[in-house]
Amino acid sequence: MSIQLLERELERLESLWEDGLSDAYRSYLDAVAAYEPEAQPRLALAAALIEIGLRLQGLGGRAAAAPSLLMGDLCLARSSRLLAGDAPQSVQIAFARAIETLSAAAASGSSAPPPRTRELLLRAFEAR
Repeated sequence: MSIQLLERELERLESLWEDGLSDAYRSYLDAVAAYEPEAQPRLALAAALIEIGLRLQGLGGRAAAAPSLLMGDLCLARSSRLLAGDAPQSVQIAFARAIETLSAAAASGSSAPPPRTRELLLRAFEAR
C-alpha cells in the first residue's frame, strides 16, 4: 500500500498504528493473497480495523470509556467503507456475520470462551 493511501485511510487513527493496528494489519496480509493486488492492502487494513475496533469497544468486557467507544466506531466505519469498495458481497456478508457472532457471544454472558476474533475474520476472507 502506498504511504499516501495508508496515511489517508488512517486519518485520525494514527495513534492506533503503534498500538497494535500495524501488527494486526501484517497478520492479515497473507490471508488476502488471492485477491487483486491493489485490493489486498485495503482488505487487510479493513480486517485489522475491525479487530482493533472491537477491542476498543471492550466487546464482552466492561463498557469502554466514551473516547474508546468512539474510536472503535470510527475503526468499524472505516473498515466497512474499505470492504464495500474492495470486497465481494459474499466477503462483506461473512465479515458482518463474524461481527454478529462475536457480539452475540459477548452478549450471552456464557462462561464458554468467546470465538477468537482473528480466526473468524480470517475465515471471512474465504467466502469469495
